[in-house]
Amino acid sequence: MNIFRHRSLALLAPALLIAVAGCSSADDATVAVPRPDARTAPLCRQLHRELPGKVDGERRDDPRPRSVYTAGWGGPAIILRCGIVRPPKMIDGKVAQGDDPNAIGGGVDGVDWLMEKHDDGSWQFTTAGRRAYVQVTLAKELSGPDDSSEVLIDLAPAVKKAIPEGIASMR
Repeated sequence: MNIFRHRSLALLAPALLIAVAGCSSADDATVAVPRPDARTAPLCRQLHRELPGKVDGERRDDPRPRSVYTAGWGGPAIILRCGIVRPPKMIDGKVAQGDDPNAIGGGVDGVDWLMEKHDDGSWQFTTAGRRAYVQVTLAKELSGPDDSSEVLIDLAPAVKKAIPEGIASMR
């Protein structure tokens, strides 16, 4: 049974829709840098080269420490990390079936995502069905039903080009 649903974010509950607004400087943003394995690291480096200069209208503003495994836009508003460890809610690269209402699967422009709302109000999106796990975190201050899908739409071409479909390493 394929528990991962392919549909646009526009069809998901409005609560999933996040808009980017109210940003601060990335000089204040720090992020844990992933340590991808030897198979995943080249994919993440390729993704770094493919990432857009703007996401949802926000300019690229990478967090500290600078790394080819992380990127940011609009200060700490949108943070991308490549080569993370497999999220516990994924099995064989797909969203695990479960009763967690804060974690669902969905697809945007040919990229599948595990979408998780955290207790602090922030959202985290992790690619599924790709040879490397790419995580995008949106700050809790981001909300609004109209522009949210733009973040994932803007990132989809780079993810599709750099990270082939398949199952990422188990680590």
